[in-house]
Amino acid sequence: MPFNPDKFILSSEKGIKSAVGKEKAIIALSGGVDSFVAAALCAKSGINLQAVFVDTGCMRKDEAKKVKAAADEVGVHLKIVNAEEQFLSALAGVDEPERKRKIIGELFIRVFEKEAKESGATFLVQGTIAPDWIESGGHGRDTIKSHHNVGGLPAKMGLTLCEPLRELYKHEVRIAGKSLGLPRYVYERQPFPGPGLAVRVVGEITKEKLAIVREACDIAENEIDRASAEGKMEKPWQYFAALLPSKTVGVKGDERSYKFTIVLRAVKSLDGMTANFSHIPPEVLQVISTRITNEIREVGRVVYDITNKPPATIELE
Repeated sequence: MPFNPDKFILSSEKGIKSAVGKEKAIIALSGGVDSFVAAALCAKSGINLQAVFVDTGCMRKDEAKKVKAAADEVGVHLKIVNAEEQFLSALAGVDEPERKRKIIGELFIRVFEKEAKESGATFLVQGTIAPDWIESGGHGRDTIKSHHNVGGLPAKMGLTLCEPLRELYKHEVRIAGKSLGLPRYVYERQPFPGPGLAVRVVGEITKEKLAIVREACDIAENEIDRASAEGKMEKPWQYFAALLPSKTVGVKGDERSYKFTIVLRAVKSLDGMTANFSHIPPEVLQVISTRITNEIREVGRVVYDITNKPPATIELE
């Protein structure tokens, strides 16, 4: 049966109001379509909601400013919490992907517990969607990867969860966002992992590596957006850059260099459960590679990932 956004919105509005009642709720407004749609549903239901953006230090370039501007446009009051030092300190020396996700998941909850205590909230609203809990395993399912809002949740929390999008897939969330009247740049925004750039730095995280991948992602996204807008290629479902942990040899001028490698990733998908790599024109890849190696001095090599899901996942970790 085709997804009916109006029916879903009406049902969610009633469900949220019934669950939360007169209590106060807090939501992690990350800037992605899932959290924005969840926040819009809560606003429509009329509950008392506090939206919080946590800057973990693992966010995209100028993300806090962009999220604040989008929240203002849709009428959601947003508080920005700078927790970069807290997150990077907890992640220091950690190179295993599942540990990263669980550390980030627990810290997210602890930050929100603190914000909730200060605001008097007793409910935590999350933009959890079906692929999040399916891939996180449990109830007879294998764990593909622990999503920070599912597998990363601590055993004991001081908040009651409210997840209005739990049974939806990404394309359905976008349809709901459009029906809710959200701006196009919100409901069409490409997916961004909950742990942020922490899972786009393969291996141990440092401020230097985050700065490198942040700039590389910005270049890749801007050039792919430009190429798709100019009709040079089909816009992928998700596209980004990731940083490999090891350096490779290269040449700079007449001297040998030893620099990091960036992996470009772009895929076509409907719901994120499966995906095929996007066929990016060579001239677009060349522009991206040239910009990254020219503008980011620590990078000496750029490669393109042409693996489908399965056997790979969309993100590298």
